[in-house]
Amino acid sequence: MIIDDARVGELVASVAANLESRLTELSRDIQDLIERDIPALRGDRLVISLLEASVAENVGTITHMLRHGIGTGGVDAPTAALEYGRRLAQRDIPAAALIRAYRVGQARYLRRFTEELLRLTSGDHTEGRVTVQIVEHVSDYTDRVVEQVLTAYEQARDSWLRNRSALLAMRVRSILQGDNPDEHAAQAVLGYQLRQTHVGLVIWIDKSVTERDALDLLNDVAAGLANAVGCKPLFVPCDETSVWVWLPLGERSEVNRGELATVVTECGPRFSAALGEPASGIDGFRRTHRQAASAQNVALAGRPTRARVTSFVDVAPIAMMCADLDAARAWVIETLGPLATDSERHERLRERARVFLSTEFGGCRRCRRRSASQPPQISSNTRLRRTSTHCSSSTCCIRRSRTARTRTSSTET
Repeated sequence: MIIDDARVGELVASVAANLESRLTELSRDIQDLIERDIPALRGDRLVISLLEASVAENVGTITHMLRHGIGTGGVDAPTAALEYGRRLAQRDIPAAALIRAYRVGQARYLRRFTEELLRLTSGDHTEGRVTVQIVEHVSDYTDRVVEQVLTAYEQARDSWLRNRSALLAMRVRSILQGDNPDEHAAQAVLGYQLRQTHVGLVIWIDKSVTERDALDLLNDVAAGLANAVGCKPLFVPCDETSVWVWLPLGERSEVNRGELATVVTECGPRFSAALGEPASGIDGFRRTHRQAASAQNVALAGRPTRARVTSFVDVAPIAMMCADLDAARAWVIETLGPLATDSERHERLRERARVFLSTEFGGCRRCRRRSASQPPQISSNTRLRRTSTHCSSSTCCIRRSRTARTRTSSTET
């Protein structure tokens, strides 16, 4: 409440003007008190530097407002104060410590302001000294109570979120395993409508990120995807570095995969995603998730050069092979032999083999391997000649092919 009295306003402005000339010293006094009384805020040099900037900007802003009679209606938090709050959050420092810092700073500022007011006015100042004592005691009491209440609040909320996440994951897994749940009960627990079209995704992040940070970051990615589609997602943690996400499409049957891929890519190189195809109802809820999980298997099998975003529709045949990855690997090794070796040299040989096999002289296995050693830019006739020269099989398919071509030419002649 602002007292509408010109004399009061003038006196407040005079006190504020005097404090403005000592802002650096006043800010330093408040910062020292915060660091002394709140151990959690004694961080590294960067955090201390941000605390200094935050205190200085807050003290400067309120003093300037008091001096010029500016109301608080249009005031925004200082940039340094916002950044300081973000850094504390990233370091997992409780919000109670940040709130207490403001309470401690407020009490010290009021004390210094009142002391300056008493210095500028005459009289015995009994009322002023009483005011200072009341402010300090009430502020100290509020500090301690608020800290304890906030701690209890955060513990209860964390416990509730863990329990809710566990219940959510349990219900989703039950649906995915084929159980037929009570639809209304399931939707109440999930907060998600099952009787609509869904797009399932699996999103994961590099394991170098801590568990708590990872889930928060993945939640941000899911929110970005949902914003692109215009919906509220179902977000279910799978493990410490990956989540399952469903995007509800309502009555729509298509989604812009390119737009979703752009969102994931813009979030940074640590993130990857796999997408299923849109599908409807509870069966569609299961199917689109399984497709996304299959696409993830393909992406993970492609390390270290895997795509950042993998759509099931683009890798469906490979995804089916990855359903039994060991059998698929055994078949590849049996078929390619030494060409299956994971090295740059053998990768070049495999590419040459692919080029040769794409011609009309695909040949037998021995000839294919020999052809793979030839430069890819040579003509098919040269490749055929060089390969057949080194083939000792009497039933060689290349020789048969060569003989057939000769006979065809003779007949045409």
